[in-house]
Amino acid sequence: MTKVTIKETQNPTIIKFEFEDFITQNESYEFKNIDDAKVSPLAQKLFHLAFVKTVYISGNFIAIEKYSIVEWDDVKDAVAEQIDTFLNNGGIIIAVEENKTKKQAITVYGETTPNPAALKFVVSRMLTKKAIEFKNIDQTAPSPLARELFKFSYVKEVFIDENYISVTKYEVNNWEEITLEIRSFIKQYIENGGIVLDETVIVAKENQEENKNENSDKLDVTSQQIINILEEYVKPAVAADGGNIIFDSYNEQEKIVKVILQGACSGCPSSTFTLKSGIENMLKSMLNDDKIQVEAVNA
Repeated sequence: MTKVTIKETQNPTIIKFEFEDFITQNESYEFKNIDDAKVSPLAQKLFHLAFVKTVYISGNFIAIEKYSIVEWDDVKDAVAEQIDTFLNNGGIIIAVEENKTKKQAITVYGETTPNPAALKFVVSRMLTKKAIEFKNIDQTAPSPLARELFKFSYVKEVFIDENYISVTKYEVNNWEEITLEIRSFIKQYIENGGIVLDETVIVAKENQEENKNENSDKLDVTSQQIINILEEYVKPAVAADGGNIIFDSYNEQEKIVKVILQGACSGCPSSTFTLKSGIENMLKSMLNDDKIQVEAVNA
């Protein structure tokens, strides 16, 4: 008998229905409507409920985002029962999974960064479209993989973006001693269907980012120009080094640009040089203002 456990998420419009075992291997699915859900008989059935907006299927859970016409407290038990009944009667979650007899092999390799305390582990598949950083295990709600990595005593910080994971270590160990262990763990974790990022939590964060973007439209012209320059010219370069840069603020009177460094860029000995000789000079040139200074909030 299949048993579903109801779990709330950080997003009040989304509820997760968890299982004891994985229900999909190496794949995450997001369905916006019944036509979109052709590979999932269960998702198609769920879309017959008028309040269902989006269905997510990943790892060991099914998550549903609702429209505001109902409250979860009124319907979540009935939905869980419907999922239970469907599966116990032989219903299929993902039809394409039946054709998969082998786990999907991936490759993972370590790549050095300008920061001697950080190593970039590149994966042969896309992990996320949103960069996300974890400074400690308490911040890892969106990433079960990051949570597991923090259980290694030498892991200090974890940063995930696109197809790589940057791990920053404490000085207690050398990379020669731990690189193989981390690489093997990441490879086996992903191959066995482990969840890298929980899409339901990411959706909540995306909603927060959308609000930030709306606020950025109210910024002064120079701030918007700085954001555009960072996005187009700087981010691709720092991403190649396993890091990320985020605009924080611009003081028009003092001509100071404040940024946030993430991943391998955070705490990197060469970050000050990069900020001053690279990014600062670029902004001075492209904005035609020699008085501009760049500072990292978390340098």
